[in-house]
Amino acid sequence: MATTKDYYATLGVGMGASQDAIKRAYRQLAKKHHPDANQNDPKAAERFKEISEAYQVLGDAEKRKHYDEMRRLGAFDTAAEHAGARRRPPGGASAGGAGQPGPGQPGSFKFEDFDIGGLGGLGDLFGSIFNQQRGGATKTPQPGQSVETTLEVPFHVAATGGKVPVDLELTEECGTCSGSGNAPGTRPTLCRECGGLGTVNFGQGGFAVSRPCPACLGRGNVPSKPCGSCNGTGEVRAKKKILITVPPGADTGTKVRLKGQGGKGINGGPAGDVMITFQVREDPAWSREGLDLVRRVPINVAQATLGSKTTVQTIDGKTITLRIPPGTASGKRFRITKQGIHKGDKLGDLIAEIAIEVPSPVTAEQEKLMKQFAEAAGLSY
Repeated sequence: MATTKDYYATLGVGMGASQDAIKRAYRQLAKKHHPDANQNDPKAAERFKEISEAYQVLGDAEKRKHYDEMRRLGAFDTAAEHAGARRRPPGGASAGGAGQPGPGQPGSFKFEDFDIGGLGGLGDLFGSIFNQQRGGATKTPQPGQSVETTLEVPFHVAATGGKVPVDLELTEECGTCSGSGNAPGTRPTLCRECGGLGTVNFGQGGFAVSRPCPACLGRGNVPSKPCGSCNGTGEVRAKKKILITVPPGADTGTKVRLKGQGGKGINGGPAGDVMITFQVREDPAWSREGLDLVRRVPINVAQATLGSKTTVQTIDGKTITLRIPPGTASGKRFRITKQGIHKGDKLGDLIAEIAIEVPSPVTAEQEKLMKQFAEAAGLSY
């Protein structure tokens, strides 16, 4: 449950961690706990969901700022606080409203009425971060899950552009119960924890702080018979395959946002987005330097010594004849203009890099002739 979790602990980082450290921790944990890699572990999907939820908050600098502020105010449940709410200690408020300070009484406030230093209504922020509904009476449209993932792209596709399929696993509203958590044909029952309010309160520093009820997740009611498709959670994991358009000249670190391609919205809300970060796969024959492409061109010793002609294949499959002058050394580069990466109104070149290949093994006749060549050229061996 979102309100009982320490997102820093979920990702295994400290509160002072940099955004890069948070992203690294998320990627390592997401890869380790992804359901596809843990098909025999029934808890992997839930763990993966927790990791993604934590990153959605801590990975966004603005949301993290608000989250830290609410932590400072004590707006997040801990085991001790949750137990205290159940025990209804003197001075604290009970779940369901009994014993809460009334309007206008000292020490009573709600997040929606509280604004600190221009941070905005914390009640709205609290709801948007944790995707909770308060009071159970109003079903506010909420955006679907947004997903960030890394996609490995072949070198040729990254250079020339193309389409690459990607499989995503998203948390979406259950289609069987429409997110209510109730089995079809059944009605929910009033939540005993919050008395149907959808919120509970706990005492903190002389204040009564309101938060979504952990028992009903802010709905105000619980299923009398849980939905068989989602086990009463109102959410399901859904797999989705989409085609990603890779723009010409894409490089490692290039990002593409697919608006509305993420999880379905809740209560009629908009679908989430998909953020793709490209990781270009290395190629044994090609490399790139900006918009210039570098192609390895193998030739033999005789071609390098005497000079010759050879062919070079461009990235789009054309064949170009290249003249090799006598005495060409390995590593020598020849520039073929306007055969590189085409990006916008810019076009790079193709650089042919010579690589002299020595025959191995050599025959007795080849060895004899090579020795004669070395002696005639005054070369030691």
